[in-house]
Amino acid sequence: MQTYIRVVSSVSRAFGIFSMLLLAAAVLVVSQMIFVRYVLNGSTIWQTEFVIYSIIAATLLGSPAVLIDRGHVGVDLLPEAMHGRGRLVLQIIAGVASLVFCAVLAWSGWIYFHEALTRGWKTATVWALPLWIPLLPMPVGIGLLCLQYVAELMKLTNPGLGERPA
Repeated sequence: MQTYIRVVSSVSRAFGIFSMLLLAAAVLVVSQMIFVRYVLNGSTIWQTEFVIYSIIAATLLGSPAVLIDRGHVGVDLLPEAMHGRGRLVLQIIAGVASLVFCAVLAWSGWIYFHEALTRGWKTATVWALPLWIPLLPMPVGIGLLCLQYVAELMKLTNPGLGERPA
């Protein structure tokens, strides 16, 4: 179990770094787009679409790394009021519910990605990007989020396996 937690957490953190690079690329492309439009008085074709898809991909692919640090938005009024076994049970219930939701989302994202890939769907823009490219981050990112939820649940149920952030 320790190996599973270590491997999944390492992959999650690597995807977190990749997400930061995607955001940096989006910032650079926006800067280039502004320069082309307002300094060179030229038109932009692919830049807006690239930025939108990059930010969405960064969000989806970076979500497992955020889970490790407990950075997702959550309401913790009830868990903070509880102590001991009650808090643990509530955390396990929340983790399992989140895992089930993410598994359904990853599965449906995979189906959508597969349809786009096998049917040759493209975006309805001048760039005509194959649609499977921007759809791939959903099953990959949310699938990895599922694996990270399993690791977090392992940490909860076996306190010696890993440190949980406060």
